[in-house]
Amino acid sequence: MYAVPGLGTIVNVLAIVAGGIIGTLFGSHIPERFRQTLNAGAAVTVLFIGIGGALQRMLVFENGELQTSGTMMMIFSLAIGGVLGEIINIDRRMEQFGEWLKCKTGSARDLKFVDAFVDTSLTVCIGAMAVVGSIQDGIYADHSILFAKAILDMVIVMVMAASMGKGCTFSAIPVGILQGGCTLLAVAVSSLISDRAMANLSYIGSILIFCVGVNLLFGRKVRVANLLPALIVAALWP
Repeated sequence: MYAVPGLGTIVNVLAIVAGGIIGTLFGSHIPERFRQTLNAGAAVTVLFIGIGGALQRMLVFENGELQTSGTMMMIFSLAIGGVLGEIINIDRRMEQFGEWLKCKTGSARDLKFVDAFVDTSLTVCIGAMAVVGSIQDGIYADHSILFAKAILDMVIVMVMAASMGKGCTFSAIPVGILQGGCTLLAVAVSSLISDRAMANLSYIGSILIFCVGVNLLFGRKVRVANLLPALIVAALWP
């Protein structure tokens, strides 16, 4: 049972749905100032998850000194990825999908639905654990990373749903699509995925997670979805 590729994503999706439902049900009983504090706490959590992951890849200890690595890869990945993302306008497409979900779920009066869906989706979809965990799930049927991510996501989505509403629950959809797709792709091209590519994905993914935290804390400052192609550039970086 535990050796089935894709099981990690299934558990992750169920955990997000559970966290979203719990947060939505109990969020309405929490005073607004408490919800604002919970939202700020979730934002700070996301910020430090991103900072920790990025610094883990960026800082290396060589010759008795702390040095930085991967700077050019980061610059070019974000620059090229940003241009590609703006051309495709992924951010707008995610908002349109959120608007469609909003109508289909009878949430037309929920003014926070789209922002809740987009922000939560970006929080739980990108990052080291999502990409690396999905790849390990596909290649080795190792679900440990995604099982750990499921627990973290459930808590994060529960807190975000308590302050932003039920739109957060539907972040389970892009998680299922993205992580499931990565798992299937990993099975197909397992021999072509290098340790360097996975490290670069973790590096850039963590930076994007940090950007999500900035948006949660200060409002929409970065179109993070339009930076997602940077992950592809990073994976292909020589």
